[in-house]
Amino acid sequence: MKIVTTPMCEEIVKLAGISEYAVNKNPDEEEGDLAVVLSESKVEMKSLAIKINTPSQVFESIKKVSEIAENELSDKDVTAFFDDFEMCRKYLNSNFKRDINVKVYSNFLKDIVLDMGFNIVSQNFDHVIYPDYLKDQVSETENLVEIPSHNSISKNPFEKIEMRYSLLESLI
Repeated sequence: MKIVTTPMCEEIVKLAGISEYAVNKNPDEEEGDLAVVLSESKVEMKSLAIKINTPSQVFESIKKVSEIAENELSDKDVTAFFDDFEMCRKYLNSNFKRDINVKVYSNFLKDIVLDMGFNIVSQNFDHVIYPDYLKDQVSETENLVEIPSHNSISKNPFEKIEMRYSLLESLI
């Protein structure tokens, strides 16, 4: 089976034990049997859509990709990938509830703030959280938190989580 992955999903493919694959931002440009892509991606070829915004999503994505690699990893194997990443470990199996109300400007950030235990509201919020690519669309002027998006952050999902979660933990 020839697997094609996007650059943002490549680390998951590697961790899942797949060593032979093609990387292309546009998987349909490659000849492949299966594309591993982010859930919001649209491709014509058969695909496996994954999410990698939160530690639990990264965990589940590694497990799913390892299944297609016929190299199914145990929970213990996957958890070991989190060992060097403090925020990832902290939030992997968390159930935090915080008394902090936030307005959020994108779906991928909703996953993150819910995982961290913030309350999403549209009024009477303490902070406004938005991705860098929506900066011009934010109408609020105070208590703004800009979060780096796909193009301005590491492609490594663990490093990405560490950076984003650290920024948001500063609100606690």
